[in-house]
Amino acid sequence: MADRLSVSGLPRAGAPRAARGRWVLERALTRPSLPALVALALVVAFFALKAPELLSARGLAGVVDVAATLGIGGVAVALLLVAGQFDLSVGVLAMSSAAVTALLVGHAGWGMWPALLASLACALLVGVVNGVLVVNTGLPSFLVTLATFLVLQGTTLAGVRAIAGSGRISGLDDAPGWSSAATLFGSTAQLGDGRFRVSLLWWPGVTAVATWVLWRTKFGNAVFASGGARTAARELGVPVRRTTVALFCLSATAGWLIGTLGLVRFAAVQVGSAGLATGIDFIVVAVLGGCLLAGGYGSALGASIGALLYAVVRQGITLAGWDPPWFQALLGVLLVVALVANAVVGHRLKGVPRS
Repeated sequence: MADRLSVSGLPRAGAPRAARGRWVLERALTRPSLPALVALALVVAFFALKAPELLSARGLAGVVDVAATLGIGGVAVALLLVAGQFDLSVGVLAMSSAAVTALLVGHAGWGMWPALLASLACALLVGVVNGVLVVNTGLPSFLVTLATFLVLQGTTLAGVRAIAGSGRISGLDDAPGWSSAATLFGSTAQLGDGRFRVSLLWWPGVTAVATWVLWRTKFGNAVFASGGARTAARELGVPVRRTTVALFCLSATAGWLIGTLGLVRFAAVQVGSAGLATGIDFIVVAVLGGCLLAGGYGSALGASIGALLYAVVRQGITLAGWDPPWFQALLGVLLVVALVANAVVGHRLKGVPRS
């Protein structure tokens, strides 16, 4: 038939325009990060005119410094969103795990690496608790992780103040093993007038590994199946429960990594009321990157592009000298556009079997 695709997957030369349009749409739907990439190009072009220093070495260093930690957390949250779950506790886990490390080093006399491993174990325990509660109780992960957020924030604030006498723990750079930890988590490179931090390497590394896992492994197939058609996936033998718990552990690990990068950067920890924004920001960048809130669609690369988009808007507004509240306004506009685009994608995917 004239409107069939050729063996190569491309529409034939004589195919009707409608068939070509369907082919373009189908190709676009296989690229969740495409809208974010287009938005990023437009935003960079706009702020390059309004604030040319954004493209200087110093400006780029500021952008990637913001984007790196957002990207690490956003990638982990994106995997959960693909599986149809939420995690609001990543941000507060960064603070809590860093506080555990600082207390063990500064007040218990531990070496840096034992303290880091202990705080990682604590973070993983939180991830296991989140996952087990979600899969065993059937409660929405949004509410479970909101409760985790409140518990961790309260216990971290009260615990650090009770043990350390204040909300700040410093002087960590004298601990055994600090130099090697600083090399791995705190290295910097000066390029022109910009100082680039090692988080710039961690971020694409995490993104690359997550992308490979999501698209090239059985675990990735289980993630998509869990979010796209959970009941059918269970009936087909997909380990939905184990996959969900593993994803919460991965997001907890991302929180630990973010906290460790901050701790080593400042050789200190300052605990405070983190606010829900720290957890919501990771969801925002994942949605900007093309993840559907309903699950079953998204990518790690898209979340990283969403983090870069977020950072460009934030730094561009600062460098342009605009009033800071314009950042929330412009970010809100971008989020609405992303949600509308995602809704269109979700509508298009409704007619496609996803089990």
